Amino acid sequence: MYRNGQHVEHNAPQQQARDTRNYFVRHDFDGAAELTTTLAHAISDVTGIDVTDTGFTLNDHVDPEALDRLFAPKPDGTPRTNGHLSFTVWNHQVTVYSNGQIAIVPPRQSPPVQR
Repeated sequence: MYRNGQHVEHNAPQQQARDTRNYFVRHDFDGAAELTTTLAHAISDVTGIDVTDTGFTLNDHVDPEALDRLFAPKPDGTPRTNGHLSFTVWNHQVTVYSNGQIAIVPPRQSPPVQR
């Protein structure tokens, strides 16, 4: 998996500060993980909610099997092109692109009240 321009192993311990910036990760379609596995880990990184937590499920937001099929390479092995799907997970705007790019935009924070 590629996160913010760097290759990251799923089983490596990760320390990442959560903030209000946009988050980007790229799924490797040639790797062993499904697209939705990469997506679940990315959402976990952004929200701080562990993917093994019983309250964490993509099924409440998107059909994981349909998402994996939608962007999987074509039967002849050629990649899908020019497609994307956007949906909301816990007030975060998630966009998955056919090239494996995943963008997660956190909810906007209200500007501070001036006194």
